[in-house]
Amino acid sequence: QVEVVESGGGSVQSGGSLRLSCEASGYPGTSYCMGWFRQAPGKEREGIGGSDSDGNVRYAETRDGRFTLSRDNGKNILYLQMSSLNTEDTAMYYCAAARGRGGYYCRDPLIYVQEYNYWGQGTQVTVSS
Repeated sequence: QVEVVESGGGSVQSGGSLRLSCEASGYPGTSYCMGWFRQAPGKEREGIGGSDSDGNVRYAETRDGRFTLSRDNGKNILYLQMSSLNTEDTAMYYCAAARGRGGYYCRDPLIYVQEYNYWGQGTQVTVSS
């Protein structure tokens, strides 16, 4: 089984920054596709972006430039750097992982909810004005 664990959420004032971390583990020798998503109350879960095993990143169409994904080289660790946060960024932030087509390596970043099999519990980000 694959375990996905997020950390780094919390409360921040409008205009502030946060960095979220995510680590996936499970199948030995596997480098996962990994991505970040968020879900605000009463809204659907939406993609922020995803990374392949080489750290190449693809962002969702709604990306506004304030969020940056990065991957720890050679590891199943994905970061989400968020800046200039505003109250509309208040949401539960989820990390997800998926095995690539070959099983042990991910060659294409994934950005859609339905592409991921394994999800973390989420980390809450609350932005106050």
